[in-house]
Amino acid sequence: MALMFSSSRSSYEDNYTQARAATLAHLRRESLDVYNRLHSIAEDISFVETVRRTYPDLPILPNLRCGGWYVNPSLAHQDAAYFKSTDGHFNNWAFNLRRPNLHLLSIATQDSGFILVDSTRAGKRMPDALSKTVPIWCAVINRAVKKAFEKPSTWDEGLYCPPGSVSPQECSQIESRLDDWATSLLGSSYTLLNLPYPLRPLWITPSTSIFPSLPTPSEGSFLPIVCVSASKQIQEGLERRSSGFSYVQGSGDDHELWGEGLTPEIFWENKEVLLRADRTELSDVVKRLIGRQGIRPPIDWNVPPTPIERVGGRLLICSTSNVPCDFPIHVPGVEGRVSYVVVSEHGVPLPVDRKDILALELPSGKKGQIHFLQHVLPEAIPFIKKSLADDANLDGGSTGMRVNKQSIAKRLQWIISSRPEANPSRATLKRVNEYLLTPPDLRRRISGGHNTDRIADQREDL
Repeated sequence: MALMFSSSRSSYEDNYTQARAATLAHLRRESLDVYNRLHSIAEDISFVETVRRTYPDLPILPNLRCGGWYVNPSLAHQDAAYFKSTDGHFNNWAFNLRRPNLHLLSIATQDSGFILVDSTRAGKRMPDALSKTVPIWCAVINRAVKKAFEKPSTWDEGLYCPPGSVSPQECSQIESRLDDWATSLLGSSYTLLNLPYPLRPLWITPSTSIFPSLPTPSEGSFLPIVCVSASKQIQEGLERRSSGFSYVQGSGDDHELWGEGLTPEIFWENKEVLLRADRTELSDVVKRLIGRQGIRPPIDWNVPPTPIERVGGRLLICSTSNVPCDFPIHVPGVEGRVSYVVVSEHGVPLPVDRKDILALELPSGKKGQIHFLQHVLPEAIPFIKKSLADDANLDGGSTGMRVNKQSIAKRLQWIISSRPEANPSRATLKRVNEYLLTPPDLRRRISGGHNTDRIADQREDL
């Protein structure tokens, strides 16, 4: 008897595979559809508003970037939070000194806590930023404050994580690292605020049936950090609504992939127009609204630049979109003339014949990192030194000063202390380390070969 086997798949298997691929492609198109995204965000905004009205005495803050889609800027606190989910990912837990969020402590103290809004995509109830990064932040701050200000033994320095999202084993692993992080914070250049009570995170999601009760200021047990995950948990990430759109969980996340140029700022400025638009006309509406942005620079300082306090305000930082069109030589609150280093992706209109302005273009992506190392830093640093020396009769700095990884990190902490929203990428910081720590000849050979990451990693270990 002979047995025969066929290597070809059955028509049933082929049909199943094709149908599954078509379904996944449809789900992806639906999830990236700007109409679905904006209406999903609007649905989540209603829930966030319910939370805000429940705790009317607490300020509400978005956790950027995603949280900015869900919090009305006219109702939000002027400051935002910068907690990243990557600092809470499994086995990557960190209290990141590049994102210490210490500016939030004065808000929590003054207002007896605050509401923090974020969201996450399909498959999770809340983002790691809320379930782990914020709990780590609270526990580390509490331990550092206890050490720095000799709080009593009853001062709560425990780690609080949502039981349904973080296992006891993971909590135990995180807890074993808290003291080291607190020691690092106390050894940094940051100034720690003396808290009246410990911080404690609480969590609310759309599935929460009973919102947590909060202590009154007179009770004085803890300062609540109310973490709100704005989106409903949908297992497949999509859920059809009778009003004509598919609900997408965590729609505000990664808006570069679906937003067609929209940002949270443009959305909130034109929310009603966008939500009234028909699906077929929405893309044209978006293009028109984006086209209005940046047509003309402001004629005055809408948002003044931030002086870096640790250098006496001699250096100031701002967004290029906030600089008045004539690049004034005087800035409110700053004595003497100012010079400008303008770094942008595509260039900005500049006044002619101004030697006090250095304009540098910085492409995006990996090409931009090489350009940053080879052109932006070598041109910007001498210009800044010369401008400071010319204006204040300074000597341009001591060439005998030792620059190392620790001194660079300290200067970054000075910047973040004054401007918390300054959040340079790890790749950018590598390039700065490489420029300052690598001899010029070696730096040129390495960058010419585009092999910058290896050398930067080696220099970081010095």
